[in-house]
Amino acid sequence: MRALQRKLSPSNTTSCELGLIITLMGIIAPATAMAAASGVREDSSGIFVWVFLGFCALIVVAQVIPAVLLMFGMAKGITSVVKEEMATVKK
Repeated sequence: MRALQRKLSPSNTTSCELGLIITLMGIIAPATAMAAASGVREDSSGIFVWVFLGFCALIVVAQVIPAVLLMFGMAKGITSVVKEEMATVKK
């Protein structure tokens, strides 16, 4: 382990190599958990469970839509202010 730590120390590697290693670890870690949970599971949820989950999803979507519209409005407002300032600076 110490040899690997010495080999991956910032003085021996570039930031690109470290980023590549971190990315690969981020991809491989969930795949190992998925392979470990390969047992067959029976789903005995009734219609009421699915209706409840659908209602929860509807609430989440109803909350996300105004948030996205607000974010677009803020971005539009910020860009218009920046454009106005750039126009006054050029004059």
